[in-house]
Amino acid sequence: MAIGAVAIYRSPHTYSGIITREPDMADTRTKPLSCDLAVVGGGPAGLATALLAARAGLKTVLAAPQARPDHRTFALMAGAVRMLQRLDAWEPLLPRSAPLRRLRIIDDTGRLLRAPTVEFDAGEIGLDAFAWNFPAAPLSKVLGDLVGNEKNVTWIAASVASCDAGPDGCHLVLDDGTAIHANAAAAADGRGSLCREAAGIVVDTWRYPQTAIVTTIAHDRDHMDVSTEFHRRTGPFTLVPLPGKLSSVVMAETPEGAERLGALDDDGLANEIERRSHRLLGAVKIAGPRGAFPLTGLLPKVFAKNRVALIGEAGHVVPPIGAQGLNLGLRDAAMLVECLTQTNDTDAALALYDRRRRGDVVSRSTAIDVLNRSLLSDLVPVQAVRALGLFAISRIEPLRRRIMSEGVAPGGGYTPAIMQPDAEPDEDALSLAV
Repeated sequence: MAIGAVAIYRSPHTYSGIITREPDMADTRTKPLSCDLAVVGGGPAGLATALLAARAGLKTVLAAPQARPDHRTFALMAGAVRMLQRLDAWEPLLPRSAPLRRLRIIDDTGRLLRAPTVEFDAGEIGLDAFAWNFPAAPLSKVLGDLVGNEKNVTWIAASVASCDAGPDGCHLVLDDGTAIHANAAAAADGRGSLCREAAGIVVDTWRYPQTAIVTTIAHDRDHMDVSTEFHRRTGPFTLVPLPGKLSSVVMAETPEGAERLGALDDDGLANEIERRSHRLLGAVKIAGPRGAFPLTGLLPKVFAKNRVALIGEAGHVVPPIGAQGLNLGLRDAAMLVECLTQTNDTDAALALYDRRRRGDVVSRSTAIDVLNRSLLSDLVPVQAVRALGLFAISRIEPLRRRIMSEGVAPGGGYTPAIMQPDAEPDEDALSLAV
């Protein structure tokens, strides 16, 4: 695979690290850009893929328009934080983040068979925190700035209009007329991925009878770095710490229930959150914008085919349980670049990527699906199994530690090198990254 630098188009019209095209560069629309890796999509997983590829010496083109506002928060676990530290992306995010030192699960289903409250402490597995939670916007800004300053990546602020994927590479045409020929493409273009469809990758998709409502609240009491997940009949209701007396909220509701909540004013919604949280954090106020999205699932038959590798939600969509979504996407990014740089045989590298990602993604998607469906089921045997499982976790220490370790990082699969701990931890590094 060729290694070298590709020119960056300089323009006075630059925003958020995205470089737009000069009028005198129009001849490139008939002469395709050539690169080792084309990354399609400008979300955090796509930006991370482009940055990792460029740093690894791969000629990289990122095709992504300016990102839309994202009001979600992300809880990144130890491996993802290690990667951001090594990319010089973590320090700017630290002031905006809050550690999750303890996790609490409370059965609030009101059913006859109820599970005991389960608490997990990061210290039990030698970590200072399970994860760090922060808003999505700063992460995209930091990664975007790093990508925009990277000399080995060309960032074109346009969407892909067509993709021709095959055994000899990928030919992309963007909606501004730019043509790109890539040895391989990273499809980070979301759950409706055009590149995935062009590669002929078949996916299984499904819908849950749920809609997630997300927002940020301010509260009277200190969250004490504890993330609390109430298990309700309509799905999880989660309070995740942010800096100070702020928390992000994720509420899974029926579509009808979500519509009713969406019609409430801020005071009404705050009162409902207080009620559902049993005033765990005291009085609350809405402190950020709201969002709502239907809960769905997606899994592909393969994670790479016809020189296209799936990244992030192009390759997996899971409900917001256990903070797995973006952590999986960042492992996709790190794994793809590691595989591509381990051999000059692109097909062998993508086959290796498919094998290494399969166990991690499928096992976590399955576990989240089973847990979510168990909350929705009215069948007594299902409720009994769920309650018994949580009882065992709360009482059997080796099992609890195993569950915690597996939740933070894949124990049975391969972790990309950039996410692994140092052989001799740096005493000055964040304790989370030890």
